[in-house]
Amino acid sequence: MQGIIDVKNIKKTFGKQDVLKDISLEIPQGEIYGLIGPSGSGKTTLVKMLLGLESPGSGTIRFKGESLKAGSVYASVGYMAQSDALYTELTAKENLNFFAALYSLKKKEKEDRIKIVMETVDLLDHLHKPVALYSGGMKRRLSLAIALLHDPEVLILDEPTVGIDPVLRKQIWERFQELKTKGRTLLITTHVMDEAERCDRLGLLRDGRLLGSEAPAVIKEKYGVSSIEEVFLSTEVN
Repeated sequence: MQGIIDVKNIKKTFGKQDVLKDISLEIPQGEIYGLIGPSGSGKTTLVKMLLGLESPGSGTIRFKGESLKAGSVYASVGYMAQSDALYTELTAKENLNFFAALYSLKKKEKEDRIKIVMETVDLLDHLHKPVALYSGGMKRRLSLAIALLHDPEVLILDEPTVGIDPVLRKQIWERFQELKTKGRTLLITTHVMDEAERCDRLGLLRDGRLLGSEAPAVIKEKYGVSSIEEVFLSTEVN
């Protein structure tokens, strides 16, 4: 079965620097796929390509069996960037209303989805607070709520739980697992190694190359270590 995301032989160069070198991967529907690697390994560039925000130098990207086009994926994809893209002078509700309008959510659906996503990230009691008064962790949680707002088929989350306390992080991952059981597909970049362990498969990027794309247990056996953290550290020093 063809993956919902299918990347074939992607290469990307900025100036004289090869940022991505012949990357191929396939992500089926209903999988949580983790992407790990040292800073500068090419993770963010790859994520931007999967969103159509960056074009590959060569190779192909297909989304749901069709050649990826930026405009065509937005209705199906929820994206959370490393940096929060929020209107801090507005309340959380006003931010959510703005993004709901972009996705053409009707009034009843919009109100239902806002309640669901703000409960998911434990911010419902802060719905009417200006975002300027949010802490850094609260802003990350609101960004996640916005990515979930239109109930997308695919979630692409770039370091989604940075700055979020361990208890809420556990709750959010339980929500990720619920989304998976409903057939949603998640691609998550992370430096949190216990989160990497929870993914169905992991892609290890180093120096623009994909070193593996397998289940965490298989990767640990391949590297002869007992934790994904040890695998990650080995990609730093090798």
